[in-house]
Amino acid sequence: MDRGDKKSFIKYNYELFAHHIYELNKGLRHLVLHTAPVDTMGYMVKKLEKNSISFFVQKVSNDKCNLFFGEKECIDIIKKFNKTSLKKYTPEEDFILGILLGYDPLKQSKRYLKFKTDSN
Repeated sequence: MDRGDKKSFIKYNYELFAHHIYELNKGLRHLVLHTAPVDTMGYMVKKLEKNSISFFVQKVSNDKCNLFFGEKECIDIIKKFNKTSLKKYTPEEDFILGILLGYDPLKQSKRYLKFKTDSN
């Protein structure tokens, strides 16, 4: 990614982050999962702290992090999973995460059943 593309991507990332905060404040979401470049985390964490929004950062790679933010209870659940990667979630944890993120419950149920069938 050249310098101009990276600059555009980071700008888009900040705009998406701001939109997630807007949705959270309007009650449209209780939990957000925002994957972003490591070099943008400082700004986002400061913004969340300034707005008293609970959050949890999970490193994905040297370049990216997963930033969970939203209602304290939702963040507490994510922390209790105590996983270093979304790939390590059990089918039950994956189901709970999907519901907390506001995904369609029926689709999450089908996804859960598929995971359980595939793991047998």
